[in-house]
Amino acid sequence: MVEKVIWPAGLDAECTRSEGRRVPQDLAVPEPTVDEIAEAVRQVGYDAVIERHKTYPREIEARGRVVVTQADDAGKSDLLGAVAAYVGALRA
Repeated sequence: MVEKVIWPAGLDAECTRSEGRRVPQDLAVPEPTVDEIAEAVRQVGYDAVIERHKTYPREIEARGRVVVTQADDAGKSDLLGAVAAYVGALRA
């Protein structure tokens, strides 16, 4: 079983690439929450586990992370792009 971890900083439009953003600026959303990310992961078709007590190594505050399970068939970049697009659609 392959697990992939999605940190909110990876989708955050307010973060630079060096601060941890993993998607292009046009797909990024301002201050995504782990709940929005988990919902988007479920919309893409994978199971998501929220771990709220985790802190991204480049941040001080704990925003949590989402662990995506059973994502054997998806690359991390493709998964992040799809999740970012769904988070943007959820906010629209």
